[in-house]
Amino acid sequence: MTQKLPVLAPETLAASGAIPVDSPYQDIVPPLHVATTFERAGDCSYPGGRVYSRDASPAYDAPEALLKELEGGAAAALFASGMAAASAVLQALKPGARVVAPRAMYWGLRNWMVQFAANWQLQLDFFADDADLAELLQRPADLVWLETPANPTWEISDIAAAARLAHAAGARLVVDSTVPTPVFTRPLELGADIVMHSATKYLNGHSDVVAGALVTKTADDFWQRIKTVRALGGAVLGPFEAWLLARGMRTLFPRVRAAAASAAAIAEHFHGHTQVVQVLYPGLPSHPGHAVAARQMQGGFGAMLSLRVVGGEAAAKAVAARLNVFKRATSLGSVESLVEHRASVEGPGTFCPDDLLRLSIGIESTADLIADLEQALAG
Repeated sequence: MTQKLPVLAPETLAASGAIPVDSPYQDIVPPLHVATTFERAGDCSYPGGRVYSRDASPAYDAPEALLKELEGGAAAALFASGMAAASAVLQALKPGARVVAPRAMYWGLRNWMVQFAANWQLQLDFFADDADLAELLQRPADLVWLETPANPTWEISDIAAAARLAHAAGARLVVDSTVPTPVFTRPLELGADIVMHSATKYLNGHSDVVAGALVTKTADDFWQRIKTVRALGGAVLGPFEAWLLARGMRTLFPRVRAAAASAAAIAEHFHGHTQVVQVLYPGLPSHPGHAVAARQMQGGFGAMLSLRVVGGEAAAKAVAARLNVFKRATSLGSVESLVEHRASVEGPGTFCPDDLLRLSIGIESTADLIADLEQALAG
């Protein structure tokens, strides 16, 4: 069962795996729990507190307890993927509910929202910026979704302002905080009700686990509906994947801080570059959302940025093809640096500029990454 954690710095909690050692062997690495079912007592009770692993696996205890502490929430829940976590929130709504979401967000989730809204009879409205959100919330809503910084153009939304607007409209605020992670942003402290992570990305950080997570400020009836969606829908994480996720989170803070420092240096280096139309990174003072980002992102601006390349789509694709240190692959948030021509991945209807390359900065030498981009742009 989940134990009460000592009052320690988040870096210390993460590095220790969060859970005090209670094994009779005093092993410092949490064990792997693979049981799917648990024995009843003679009176049909469950003395171990478990019934079936689809409802509550012991493998989830350590990573869920750590996430709950890092985000400052009341409870956390792991899912089979980030999409499973996000979709569980929408599936917990009642038919006819009104959802307000950003135009700039992860493309796969945006498309799923549109399809699910039609099937579930949800009212779905998209906003372009904070002013647009304020206008849309002049009338009642049930759920407001934020993603900040927003993939792949890295717009910034004011979480505290959005929370005030959402609550005044009778809505819950859910924040996709995959990119900043609790290293840089704690949305629940800024007024959000639920935080979502694609744990595949920075939380795991090694490109070897697909997982998702939600953390709630209050374990209320809506949270219980989300947990029911997970259990009955079967969107559960396997025990080995949960163990790998817990292992990855032990290095969350040094990994994310190192990658973000490198991303900031790369953004500054290529800002104003002759072969770059624009650098999209909230850490740059020229970024429209820099002031808000500086207020709500403590200690760094994340490790994601995008370059808009001189010469349009063909030039951008050619630059990506010439990169050697960067790997041309989907996903983000791992130890290796990745590049993607995002518009061609998203396909028809994308809002992404066709000259944009999305960069996920890893933990390689900053100088090597800059040199790789320089030679590719010069090519």
